This record gives sequence, C-alpha cells and structure tokens, in this order.
Amino acid sequence: MNPANRDNDEAVRAAGSPLVHDFGLLIKAATRLEQRIDTALRKECEVSHTMFEVLIRLCRKPDEAVSQRELADDLTLTSSGVTRLVDRMEGAGLVRRVPAPGDRRSVLVESTDHGRTVFLRAAAVHARVVERYFVAPLHPDDYGRLTGSLGAIDKALRDT
Repeated sequence: MNPANRDNDEAVRAAGSPLVHDFGLLIKAATRLEQRIDTALRKECEVSHTMFEVLIRLCRKPDEAVSQRELADDLTLTSSGVTRLVDRMEGAGLVRRVPAPGDRRSVLVESTDHGRTVFLRAAAVHARVVERYFVAPLHPDDYGRLTGSLGAIDKALRDT
C-alpha cells in the first residue's frame, strides 16, 4: 500500500473516532448554547454573555471588589482583554474601578447599582435560555447524570 494512502486511511479513521465525535458534540452544544445566551442577553439586556459572567462574579459577593487579574483568570481572558471588557462595562455604567486598599498600584472592580439591576434582568434571561435548551430537552434523571458527569470532568481537569 502506498504510504500516502495509508496515512489517508488512518486520518479518516482518526477523524471518525467515537472520541472525536463525542467531544465534538459537547463543544458544538456548548458553543450553540453560549451563542443563544449571548444573543438573548444582547437583545434584552444590552450586555454580552462575557459581561454577564463578570456581573455574576461581582454580584456573588457584593461586599468584595475583585481585581482585574482575578477576573481574567476566572474568565480565561488575557489581561488586555479583561481591561478592554471592564472599560466597556465601566462606560455602560455597569462597574466601577476603585483603588485597592493598601496598594496604590492595584485597581479593583465592583458592580454599580445599575450593574446589579442589569444583572438581575440578565439572570432571568439566562435562566430562561438555559432551561429551554439545556434542561428541558433531557429527562430529569439524564440531566442529573449530565451535570454530575460534567462536575467530575471539571474536577479531573482541576486536579491535574
């Protein structure tokens, strides 16, 4: 057999493997769900899904301002990416930067009253989309197994 043909055959088998297929389903579903959430949040609340994620982080512990570095780590963004995001959110009145106590070089980010109001509206939109496309298509037992499995995967990734 010609080596090029053998490589083609192996590539076809590898591309069609169950692991590639199953992981592809996970990525496609997550990407499509994220797109649905982002579209609904932009249309109904004028915030992106990423902005919503920042507001979740800031509203989870309202008395705790968060550094941009922590936001970048939480959102897996670069420092410059989170700086631009916070700039846009600050311009929209959703967040404000405040000096870090005891460190004049550091700046913290906190939600504004307007940001919390927008977050509450966005949380309802988010819940509606997640319920429709992530929860409702599954039997309750399957949903529990799915979320349990996703938790196990997340734990394995964090532990290594």
